[in-house]
Amino acid sequence: MAFVISLLVIAVISYVLGGVNGAIIMSRLVYHEDIRKSGSNNPGFTNFKRVYGLNAATWSVLLIDILKTALPVFAAALYMSLTFHMWQFGAQFAGLFCMLGHCFPVWYGFKGGKAFIAGFSTIWFVDWRMTLIAMAIFFLLLFTLKYMSVASCTAALSCPVSLAFLGYSDIWVLVLAIAAAALVIIRHYPNFIKLAHGTESKFSLSSKKQV
Repeated sequence: MAFVISLLVIAVISYVLGGVNGAIIMSRLVYHEDIRKSGSNNPGFTNFKRVYGLNAATWSVLLIDILKTALPVFAAALYMSLTFHMWQFGAQFAGLFCMLGHCFPVWYGFKGGKAFIAGFSTIWFVDWRMTLIAMAIFFLLLFTLKYMSVASCTAALSCPVSLAFLGYSDIWVLVLAIAAAALVIIRHYPNFIKLAHGTESKFSLSSKKQV
């Protein structure tokens, strides 16, 4: 019973904190606009950068989205480790619910981003080897193909594959990792439609607006 209650508490806290959206907050605070009405209308880091450029506000979006995930994930991992000796499970479980909160936030009418940064923030607490593999794949594809969607989804997919090849002992960690990767890929479905039509925007470091 204590285990189930712990999971429920972790799920709720992670989901609620995961729903805090850095792009929406910064677009309103700095530009007095709603990022959901600009660019691709997606309230995420990539669309914020495309609309406002790479500046202090954009880096703040990234920091908010990392912290809102890293803090509950670390807390859940530590608690589950001390209580049930399940660090990796606690981290992956909390991370998945942070991702769900980011995608379907209660604060913003259940319309959120695509959860890649939330997922990226999670995997550091699950397995550092998996993280390094995912990072290498992400940056390689991002700076060669220059499509954020392709780089993000391929890196996400590499996580459960890496865990499987690394000989992970806990099947439930692998199951949660598969669910997290599937969530990222599903959320990027519109981007793949654009890729098929040749209308997907390429990643660029150029700025449009300055703060």
